[in-house]
Parts: sequence; structure tokens; C-alpha cells
Amino acid sequence: MSDLDATALRERVAEFLAGHDPATTERLDFLRARFDAGLAWVHFPEGLGGLGAPRALQAVVEADLAAAGAPDNDPRRIGIGLGMAAPTILTFGTAELKQRFLRPLWTGEEVWCQLFSEPGAGSDLAALGTRARRDGDDWLVTGQKVWTSSAHTARWAILVTRTDPDVPKHAGMTYFVCDMTDPGVEVRPLRQITGEAEFNEVFLTDARIPDAHRLGAVGDGWRVAQTTLMNERVAIGGRPIPREGGMVGVVADTWRANPDRRTPATHDRLLALWVESEALRLAGMRLRQQLAAGAPGPEGSAMKLAFARLAQSLSGLEVELLGEDGLRYDDWTPRRPEKVDFTGRDAGYRYLRAKGNSIEGGTSEILRNIIAERVLGLPSEPRVDKDLPWKDLPR
Repeated sequence: MSDLDATALRERVAEFLAGHDPATTERLDFLRARFDAGLAWVHFPEGLGGLGAPRALQAVVEADLAAAGAPDNDPRRIGIGLGMAAPTILTFGTAELKQRFLRPLWTGEEVWCQLFSEPGAGSDLAALGTRARRDGDDWLVTGQKVWTSSAHTARWAILVTRTDPDVPKHAGMTYFVCDMTDPGVEVRPLRQITGEAEFNEVFLTDARIPDAHRLGAVGDGWRVAQTTLMNERVAIGGRPIPREGGMVGVVADTWRANPDRRTPATHDRLLALWVESEALRLAGMRLRQQLAAGAPGPEGSAMKLAFARLAQSLSGLEVELLGEDGLRYDDWTPRRPEKVDFTGRDAGYRYLRAKGNSIEGGTSEILRNIIAERVLGLPSEPRVDKDLPWKDLPR
């Protein structure tokens, strides 16, 4: 662990900026150099975008670079890579995989997606049936994945498969990095209630994956996937935002701009939601402080659960405040966006898109079970299929 403190880190940032002026350095060259200088993820090891410094010091780097007008890596476009693939590769990847993938992942040169959910295995991920069979030094993968964000732009995917159907479902899974350009990978758009095709379904037909692209041991995919899922929920529900930032800021602005639409009832609802938003923001700060001391735990599930509920309540209130104007939805273009833009669209879009927040990244019902069992210590629900071989499970 580095002995860097905030003062020493600021000196490093100043030295870096002296050699890489954001005003004159090409954006991608700047991002690559920032990674090489250890200023991408300061808590990552040296040589992998970090300095082995405390995670909390990342905020120091971001603030100083932002003040200098430095470009960012467009984190919303590459959120799956940053929030899910990177920590999983760091934890379970070989030295070769870390060197190959982390730099272009962080700079945004290579977009990632997540091949987890299936038509019959969404909330119960361990029921998945996509099969991987060994073929020499490779694996051949056949199956279907669904609700895959960014699959249409992704170069790589994190993929969980079934490699042994003769053991209980949690024991026979194996985790890979999948090449989305392989001839055996087909991506089809799924049009949503917003009119966009942000999600996709992915069909794999003897998609070939080198064994060198396996993360973790054969049969240990469930443990690897837990690292991804815990980080996913923090990434969705625990992003840093300023006070009155995000959805609550949009709705508060709508309230201020429409004095004729205000009522005592909507005033009280907005105030209650503002307090909830602030409590969630502060809880997110605390969670990120806890992350500095170790890996994310089930607390991330609580953050994601609260985020989904709050986003839906706020978007619903905004539509009410706008009256008949809130019913308008002007753009039904079947676009395939590279990233979700909540605040840059109209109220109708936000209202419709927020409905997915309680499904994506773990349904709210499943997250409540996780919180009940792993945070509150309540008895778990009976699971009669826990010790049965996967092949014997009813489907």
C-alpha cells in the first residue's frame, strides 16, 4: 500500500498536468497517459492504472483534474466496464488479462457488456443454462442471454456459463471474457417502452473462447459473479452526485419554474423526496468510504433498492407537476443509444425509463431478500433445489 497522502497526490497531479496540458493534448493520448501515471484508479496496483493508494484519494485526483479542464473517460458510456468488469478482472484475472484489458477499458477504447441474465434465469442467476464445453485450449459456448445493455456497442463481455450440469446449480458455473466480434455471437435489439433499443438479446452458437480468457477456476463462476454483482449494485445506486444533483435537481427545477402548478400536497411530496435524496446521497458517500477498506458487501443492494424507488417516485411527481405537458413524449425514434441520459431528455422519457430501475441490476424483490438475509440476519427462504444437480431442476 502506498504511503501517499492528499498533499503528495496533488503534487503528482500537478506534475502530470505540467507534462500533459489538457488544452493541447489529444483526448485519448491524455487518458492513456493518465492511466499510465496511476491516476485512473488510485487504489489499483501500480502499472494497472493506480498507485496502491487509499481509494478515498480518488476524489482528490478528480477534483484537481476537473479544475484544470481535463477530459474524462465518459463514464456513463463505459459504466459496465468501469463498475463491473474492471473489479472482477482485477480480483480474478491473470497478470496477462489485467495488462491486456484494464487500460483500454478505462480509456473507453473498448466498451464492455454483461452476459448474465437469460430468459429463464434472471433473478435466479444460478439457474442459467448457457453451456460451455471444452474443446482443446478453447471453450465452445452455446445459449441465449437477454437484457444486455450496450451489447450493440461492446467489444468484450463478461460471461457466466454452465460447465457442469451434474452438480448443484451454484457449483457448475464458469466465468469468461467473451469476444463480442466472434462469429458465434449474434446481437438483436430489444425495443423498450421508451421507443429505444438500449437493451439487447444475445445468441451464442459455438462461440469460441480461449481458456486463457477464463476468470477464476472451472466451476467457480458463482463466486466470481458475486464480485461483479456486488460492484454492479454500487455502480448503479451509489454514484457520487452533488447536493440536489441528479433526478431530484430536475424535479426541483420543474417545481420552481411552475408556480401555478404547486399545491400543498405536491409541496410536501417534493420536500419528503428531497430529504430522501439527500439521505441517499450521504449514505452513498459513507458506502464509498467503506469501499476504501475492502470489497463491496450487501450494503450496495440497499443503495440500489433505494435508488430505484426514489427515481420512480421523482419521475412520477415531475409528470404531475407538468400537468398535460408531462404527458407529452416527443421522440419515439427506435434509436440504439450508447448510454442512458436521464437528465438530458424530457419528463415523459424519464417517467418511462425509470420503470426499468427496479428490474435492472437485480430486481427490487431479490434485493429485499439479500438485505433481509445478509444485513438484517433474518432466516432465509426455504430452497428445495439447493443440493439438486442442475440437470434435474424443473424448467
